[in-house]
Amino acid sequence: MKLIVFGATGSVGRHLVEQALSRGHRVTAFARRPDALEPMHHHCLDRRAGDVLDRAAVADAVPGHDAVLVALGAGRKGTVRSIGTRHVVQSMSDSGVRRLLCLSTLGAGDSRPLLNFFWKRIMFGLLLRAAYADHEAQEACVRQSGLDWTIVRPAAFTDGPATGAYRHGFTALAPDLMLKISRADVADFVLRQVADDTYLRAAPGLSY
Repeated sequence: MKLIVFGATGSVGRHLVEQALSRGHRVTAFARRPDALEPMHHHCLDRRAGDVLDRAAVADAVPGHDAVLVALGAGRKGTVRSIGTRHVVQSMSDSGVRRLLCLSTLGAGDSRPLLNFFWKRIMFGLLLRAAYADHEAQEACVRQSGLDWTIVRPAAFTDGPATGAYRHGFTALAPDLMLKISRADVADFVLRQVADDTYLRAAPGLSY
């Protein structure tokens, strides 16, 4: 399949690009500085320089792909996720590209009861309040898009290896969640959804 990754040079985006290439996909890596993917070289990798906040740049990049992967990050401040995702959604609708995989966060929307006190009150309630609001606006945009979307809600990232031994699609009653997962396993799960409709128009959580 031909995939485009927005946020390709981010901490999860890099894993998405690497793993997608290893699985035989053709990949367009969209980022402000796609050269940051050096020394990654592959005949199926196309680097595309652009800003996701530039609607025209996004609209020019999306056509011709089978699926779009959004792995945008914005740190503690900003609205890059929501605005950038809106540009992606608009471009997909205009060009007829249907499959959208969007990275959000565990705790957004109806997954908030899965969080412990620290994440609810300290992290998302105080330190990462702006980032949390950005995720909420991003998810609302995806849900209203009419596309074939899946929102992936991972727990806190770690730098561990890909294990394949993670939990997904759990409910608020799920016991003993560790509330963490490696970036490599997040990428593994996202890529498994590209041609799988198990979580079509759903927002599965992801954690150990």
